[in-house]
Amino acid sequence: MEYRRLGKTSEKISTIGMGTWRIGSYHSQEEKAEQIRAIRRGIDLGINLIDTAEMYGDGRSERLIAEAISGSRDSVFIATKVWPDHLRHDDVIAACDQSLQRLGVRSVDLYQVHWPNPSVPMRETMSAMEELVRAGKTRYVGVSNFSTLQVEEAREALSRSELVSNQVEYSVANRSAEKDVLPYCKKEGLTLIAYSPLARGAIPESLIPAPLRQRYGMTPVQIMLNWVTRDDAVVAIPKAARLSHVEENAASVSVRFSRSDYDLV
Repeated sequence: MEYRRLGKTSEKISTIGMGTWRIGSYHSQEEKAEQIRAIRRGIDLGINLIDTAEMYGDGRSERLIAEAISGSRDSVFIATKVWPDHLRHDDVIAACDQSLQRLGVRSVDLYQVHWPNPSVPMRETMSAMEELVRAGKTRYVGVSNFSTLQVEEAREALSRSELVSNQVEYSVANRSAEKDVLPYCKKEGLTLIAYSPLARGAIPESLIPAPLRQRYGMTPVQIMLNWVTRDDAVVAIPKAARLSHVEENAASVSVRFSRSDYDLV
């Protein structure tokens, strides 16, 4: 597995992480067991970044992760998110405490604002985030779905901590992050965490040149993940609910393409 620095920190996170949207929702105990096996297999393969959120399944995702990482806490980097309805100071603190309880951990590694909320002053939210850092409840502060201007505002609102990441949608099918967000992250030393890197399963095979598949012996999924993480500032968090998907995802960065091959996509 390939690893990259988180922001300007010395922390190393896997280039391919595990996203958990809709994980924790299941129709049978076997489906639940498969989700747990998938996460554990990812950890065995060297994936240490697991991303979740309090709103995923109304907390069920965090609870399932707690089961999956039992006995492996030191091997994983846990990132979770606070919902925009909870961005008042006391609500941020309470939301984090509830996430910690569901995850069964004393602290998370990265706590992120899931979406901006223009009705809540950024300084109030970031004050609470810094309080969580001081209390040892999170190690790092991040945001999600923020524009570059909102990221600037969040950074200015922090007095002691550094903002390390911005989680946004980014894939072969949705390249809007390349306009402003990605250049900004590269310039300022932030990590771009790419969610929905597989276009929510709607894989646009017409955008995956056959010569690439043949040259590198990769599936369209692997080509997409390799392409979206071609820049050192980017890590990706494809959904990881099945064993075979996790194994496919983990192998996507076993080799790197030439620059000219990346330009084919």
